[in-house]
Amino acid sequence: MSPPVDDATAHEDGPAPSDVRTARLLVAGQFVLIGIIVLLPARHDWPVPAALTLVCRVATLLGLTVMVIGATGLGRGLTATPLPNAHAQLRTEGLYRYSRHPIYSGLILTMASITVGSGNASRLLILGVLVLLLTMKARWEETRLARRFEGYAEYAARTPRFLPIRPRR
Repeated sequence: MSPPVDDATAHEDGPAPSDVRTARLLVAGQFVLIGIIVLLPARHDWPVPAALTLVCRVATLLGLTVMVIGATGLGRGLTATPLPNAHAQLRTEGLYRYSRHPIYSGLILTMASITVGSGNASRLLILGVLVLLLTMKARWEETRLARRFEGYAEYAARTPRFLPIRPRR
C-alpha cells in the first residue's frame, strides 16, 4: 500500500483533482449566473430610453467581439476551465497586452450592457455576484498561471486584470 499523496501535488503531468473540481465549480457558477442574467425578464426599475438601448446593444456586440478575439488569441491553449492545458502559452500580445483576462472583460461588458439595457434591478444584483465570481476565478487562475509560466508575475505586474487602464497610485 502506498502512502497518501498530497492532492495539490499528486499529478505532476496534469492538474490535481482538487484543482479540476474547483475549476469546474467556478465555470458552473459562472454559467448559472450568466443564465440568470439572460433569462430574467426586463423590468422598469429604471428608465431605458431608446438611446441607452442602442448604446447597450453596441456594447453587447463589442463585449462579444472582445471575447471572440481573446479566445482566438489563445489558440489551442483555450480551455473551458481556468486551468492551462498542455498547449497553453503565456500570451502578452494582442488584447492580452491590455488586459490579463480579455475574455472575462468582454463577458463583463456584455453582461453589464444586457443588465443596464433591461431596467432590471435583480439583474444588477446578479451582475455584481458575477463580477465577484470572475474576480475570484481570475485570481485563482493567475496562481496556476504563475506556477506554469516563469514570466507571469512580471506580466501581471504591468498588465491590468480586466480594464485596460492603470489607476493612479
